[in-house]
Amino acid sequence: MGLYQPLAGVKVLDLTAVIMGPFGTQILADMGAEVTVVETPVGDANRHMGKGPHPDVSGVTLNLMRNKRSIVLDLRSDEGRAIFEKLVAESDVFVTNLRPGSRERARVTPDDLRPLRPDLVWVAAAGYDPSSSDADAAAYDDIIQAATGFVDTNERSGLPPVMAPILIADKVSGMALTQAVLAGLFHRERTGEGTDTVLAMYDMMRAFLLVEHGAEAIPEPQLSRAGYPRLLSAERRPLRTSDGGLVAILAYERHHFEGLIRIGGRLEMLEDERFVSRLGRLNNIDELYREYQRIAETHTTQEFVDACAAAGVPVHEVVTLDDVTNSLPMTDHPRLGRYRMTPSLAPGVPVDAEPRRFAPVLGENGREVLSELGYSDEEIDELENSGVVGRYRS
Repeated sequence: MGLYQPLAGVKVLDLTAVIMGPFGTQILADMGAEVTVVETPVGDANRHMGKGPHPDVSGVTLNLMRNKRSIVLDLRSDEGRAIFEKLVAESDVFVTNLRPGSRERARVTPDDLRPLRPDLVWVAAAGYDPSSSDADAAAYDDIIQAATGFVDTNERSGLPPVMAPILIADKVSGMALTQAVLAGLFHRERTGEGTDTVLAMYDMMRAFLLVEHGAEAIPEPQLSRAGYPRLLSAERRPLRTSDGGLVAILAYERHHFEGLIRIGGRLEMLEDERFVSRLGRLNNIDELYREYQRIAETHTTQEFVDACAAAGVPVHEVVTLDDVTNSLPMTDHPRLGRYRMTPSLAPGVPVDAEPRRFAPVLGENGREVLSELGYSDEEIDELENSGVVGRYRS
């Protein structure tokens, strides 16, 4: 029995770059969609985000481009435009992250593409809402973190005003992009109509951040300033044990709190009115976290982990990024060697399954794509010789 591929047969034309768009289309590809990526002659930026087994395939690309095909097209030429329009006509979904002005110049707006495929699911990954004054502004991950209050939460929690050391805005928005495509496909299935969606990173990250950090600032009139106190506590950090290890705990419920206090032998705290209720513990969270640290530092890492587990307190020793990376299953790229495969975010796809297609080298599938569109070998040779289509170089 083959793997469940809910999007098998769905064709996605991908005109995105860097992380947000490619991350969203990676999930679609893992769900079985046939994703064709249109690239420039220099290739997507993710191809050069660090070293990899090939000059055009970084470690990032090995997973981000799996289950996709790559064609290099000169969209400014008449011949390149003609190929692009044929691809649109054959596609169920079109995704781009060009800004509004660039979309118009490249002629990839819904008005441009709808005549080619009336039921096209069209999705644009954007920085800001198209009706805002920032609609055509550049919106990289760092910019969105600053614009949506993410950096402020770091500073208010006692950290320097730093960016998150992950591309959190890109990846959150990339997952939202996947949802937008799926919603569009579902709408088309019900109505036969295509959809036009502009997905704004700014809006996605505001919604993401304010789930908990809107807190008491959500009601009107506001009851307090924005920010969830437990998460903004400068004392919220992994606990250092007597042998130098780091352990994370979360004493969220009353029985978690009681378990930790009993481990530390501080039974009088169980009757302390400051900590009897959930709201009291929240209002005195700094003192609680300091007490948990005092308890942890009287135990070795293993002693503390075992004691927490026995008391029903959620606990985990801090592991390194290298440890997590090394835990990934290995697979063999047919041309580029062994690599570690990241888990799929698509439901129904096993984390250790080999990709249907391994990450392509820049332009690797150009001839295959053109052949499917009806071009002969001689015509493809001419297109490659003229530079309209990039020639694959292994």
